[in-house]
Amino acid sequence: MVEFKLPDVGEGMHEGEIVKVLVRTGESVQQDQPLLEVQTDKVNAELSAPVTGIIREIFISEGETVEVGTTLLVIDAGTEAKAEETKLPEKVVNPDKTVNFAPARADHRRSLATPYVRQLAREMKLDIELVTGTGAAGRVTEEDLRQFANRLQKSAPAKFPTSATGNERQLEESTVPIGTEPVVQPKTGTATRAATSSQGDIERLPLKGIRKKIAEHMVKSVTIIPHVTSVDELEMDQLRALREKIKPHADKRNIKLTFLPFFIKALVIALKEFPTLNASIDERTNEILLKRFYHIGIATDTPEGLIVPVIKDADHKSIFQLAEEIDQLARLAREGKLTMEHITGGTFTISNVGPIGGLQATPIINHPEVAIISLHKMEKRWVVREDEGVIRWMMNLSLSFDHRLIDGVTAVRFTNRIKELLEDPNLLFAEMV
Repeated sequence: MVEFKLPDVGEGMHEGEIVKVLVRTGESVQQDQPLLEVQTDKVNAELSAPVTGIIREIFISEGETVEVGTTLLVIDAGTEAKAEETKLPEKVVNPDKTVNFAPARADHRRSLATPYVRQLAREMKLDIELVTGTGAAGRVTEEDLRQFANRLQKSAPAKFPTSATGNERQLEESTVPIGTEPVVQPKTGTATRAATSSQGDIERLPLKGIRKKIAEHMVKSVTIIPHVTSVDELEMDQLRALREKIKPHADKRNIKLTFLPFFIKALVIALKEFPTLNASIDERTNEILLKRFYHIGIATDTPEGLIVPVIKDADHKSIFQLAEEIDQLARLAREGKLTMEHITGGTFTISNVGPIGGLQATPIINHPEVAIISLHKMEKRWVVREDEGVIRWMMNLSLSFDHRLIDGVTAVRFTNRIKELLEDPNLLFAEMV
């Protein structure tokens, strides 16, 4: 018997929430077959079978939070399960709890998909079990869902042909019409509703999962770090002109060229000149750790909450390379496919809220880093140049910094340097390594 315990899938991980249980007691599994989906404080991870065998016992249930080292299930390694699969129990009992499962279908396996895709399927009111996956190991992708929905719309209300294959064949077999699947509560937990006499209905949601960890991390950051925020504005006309000139070349290579790669390059140049901005403080030893590498975190909004994938060694990458990596990391973040490697090791973070809006902010530093920049909305404004009012493309930049290590003068000089590089892209390119 092999006890499968919750591993530490991340740096400093102490516990994880069981999002999905992908197997049942008595089921035969192959080595590396996905068993569970677990949500840590930073990522969703799929845990695979360490050995081939039969699932003898499952000790956890979906939605449960367990500590690292907790035994999740037991696998009878190397045992043939064919005969036993036909008489799966509906209940599994352990000394502490009872876990109920729906009766198993011998010819049916649960579709593989990321939590993001499952959430999307629920929002689209699609039964994901009817969708044929084209991703790795047959996983259902976002594109599979959208194509499936398009076929449903085109086909309704016509009856599907009996000779159909793939998704169409499964649709024909289904008796579940689109839109009839019950709406599932968000992953943040089961909601309860209570009426109050003075304020009306209040919906209560448990603070858990990634949202809970974000909250804890923010509290820790503002508790430890004395934050100060400095705001400046940038004139973006020259950089906009340069981007428009380069963009056709990026399009030919299928690269989505935003302004963010230019900001990263300017930021890295400034960080090399102001090393205390690319540092951390070791509170245990009371030492300042100056980082001689430049791993830039990009705060990314996802259905699961704010995730910060990290671009490693940004100083060694071109504008186009950065653009490609930004696009790739954002896609992985939205699909819930980021690994710990993708989100750890950052030395400085950029929060880009410009596409959404906002003039300024007081971004909270991503502890143990010592500074964070927030980029805001780009817009045309009246400004004074050579004693005349003119219209320019302007945007604001907010820098929050750790006042234990960085003085206000240093912070302003740092943003002045970034401003200088971005307002004159020729200088930016001249300074690139």
